[in-house]
Amino acid sequence: MSILELKNVCYSYEKGKVVLADVNAELEKGKLYAVLGPSGSGKTTLLALLGGLDTPTQGSVLFDGENIRTKGLEYHRRHHISLIFQSYNLIDYMTPMENAQLTAKLDAGPVLERLGLARDEITRNVLKLSGGQQQRVAIARALSSDAPVILADEPTGNLDADTAEEITAVLKESAHALGKCVVVVTHSGQVANQADVILEIKRGQLKEREIK
Repeated sequence: MSILELKNVCYSYEKGKVVLADVNAELEKGKLYAVLGPSGSGKTTLLALLGGLDTPTQGSVLFDGENIRTKGLEYHRRHHISLIFQSYNLIDYMTPMENAQLTAKLDAGPVLERLGLARDEITRNVLKLSGGQQQRVAIARALSSDAPVILADEPTGNLDADTAEEITAVLKESAHALGKCVVVVTHSGQVANQADVILEIKRGQLKEREIK
């Protein structure tokens, strides 16, 4: 049974440009989804709609069969969704540990360490970390949450190949071992190759691509 569903979703800008046209999809717990498509195709828009950061022009987004607008988009974001942003969205006067603990129910330390941060880096101000390290903190914050859905926008974009592979493995483990629904917008073939389901946006349509 799906935990997130897009039902006849359309999205267009005020000037009339259609980004998504009558999109339908069902997303299940326990699976890693990769969303592919050229730049400007609507991948980040799709993620924003699933996360309750924006609303469709037409159609609806459902969580456990209920329209996310029924209880409110803020409720959906707070209780159902954990987001990994391209821009990190870290609180700059906090340490990695403090940032990760904002959403954590358990100790975020082991997650930060698994993602490659040393003990002394965990207690350092995030502004003193490199961009790649900050990205790992943003990912750790999402993984430390008990939200059933993880939405990630290019989570491996600024990371070296080895770290990207480890991040992808952790996201896959979150789906398979922890039963989360993990949706990743990516240009990375490495991430797509690890996905259970590949979704591709072309000309406003969302189609499932066969995994070879």
